[in-house]
Amino acid sequence: MIRLARLGLLLAVATAAGCLYPSLKTVTGTTDVSGGANAWGSRTGGAVETGGRAGNNGATGGGGGLGTAGTVAATTAGVVAAGGTPSTGGANGNSPPAAVTTLTAARFNWPSGVAVDRAGNIFVADWKNNDIRKITPGGVVTTLAGAAGLSGSADGTGAAASFNGPTGVAADGLGNILVADGGNNTIRKITSAGVVTTLAGTAGSSGNADGTGAAASFRAPQGIAVDGSGDILVADSGNNTIRKITSAGAVTTLAGTAGSSGAADGTGSAASFRLSAKDYISMAGLAVDGSGDIFVADTWNDTIRKITPAGVVTTLAGTVGSSRTADGIGPAASFNYPNGVAVDGTGNVFVADSGLYSRIRKITPTGAVTTLAGTGMGSADGTGAGASFNGPEGVALDGAGNLFIADSCNGTIRKITLAGM
Repeated sequence: MIRLARLGLLLAVATAAGCLYPSLKTVTGTTDVSGGANAWGSRTGGAVETGGRAGNNGATGGGGGLGTAGTVAATTAGVVAAGGTPSTGGANGNSPPAAVTTLTAARFNWPSGVAVDRAGNIFVADWKNNDIRKITPGGVVTTLAGAAGLSGSADGTGAAASFNGPTGVAADGLGNILVADGGNNTIRKITSAGVVTTLAGTAGSSGNADGTGAAASFRAPQGIAVDGSGDILVADSGNNTIRKITSAGAVTTLAGTAGSSGAADGTGSAASFRLSAKDYISMAGLAVDGSGDIFVADTWNDTIRKITPAGVVTTLAGTVGSSRTADGIGPAASFNYPNGVAVDGTGNVFVADSGLYSRIRKITPTGAVTTLAGTGMGSADGTGAGASFNGPEGVALDGAGNLFIADSCNGTIRKITLAGM
């Protein structure tokens, strides 16, 4: 289900089957809640199937095009079993169902964002553990930075650094991992050696100021992506804006107006988003393609938006106020709390549709939406609608066209592999 944030409150609502409805966390300070019905935790180990070496930075759509039929494998950073034979067909004829398998060697405590670097390493923002995890192509799971159960804002190396409810992660072309540290209102940077620094914003200080480094301010930043020039894009959910950070740390507002929510298309401040509702904050995942176009999961509007490099905002798919799961073209399609997005090298956008229906959706460049896998909350392996997720949030592509899903309420990382790659 969708993971939300609320000022001054943490309320985790779960059942034995997983998340019943949104889990709420504080923006300014999180309380770590481990264990529970889903056996969430921070255990490492296991092996994950190698997905192949990534090409360009996944955030810039270098993952390459996906085939039209394939196998879906799901993993929790454990051993990945071989998938089955893909079936054919599917809604609109271009998103056939796929087989899903899951093993449970390693667990996470509400994994949120997920990213893949050029070497095929997977990075996970393990939200309730307040740390960033790494899964190598060989399946070795480690904690890159932060310490499970400890929240804070300290810069440092490895466990000496601390985070406060990290949500979005992105990999740049230089081997760095960028983190939207939502509870600290900051953007953090982690080198390949695990050295953590604060790139922009000031811990404990929320706002909407543009500026450089600590002079800039955010309010519960959640989604994050890196474009081909190395600029960082941030979904500043509490402000309902999309921000841009240069490599020098200069922060500007690309689209939307702080303090104003809505669904208007337009250029720059004339456009509006609904990334938060009252005090509730959504992940609002971001992805960038090779042309520099940005895709936004506009969660509370139940739409997927597109922003050109010039800041022109349009609605790619979905209809405001229609919180359903219909396949279709453009406004004829509907979503239910979309959270994570990823884009491949041919312009297909993949969406973690996190609401009650818990599905993985695909949008073609022409806006045709189909359902790739899932049909309601659960953790079942299977084919197409026979598989199930429970509040999937983050989604990322590797260079071989494999999809990795942070299946948040299940505490797992799932994998979707399509044939023909």
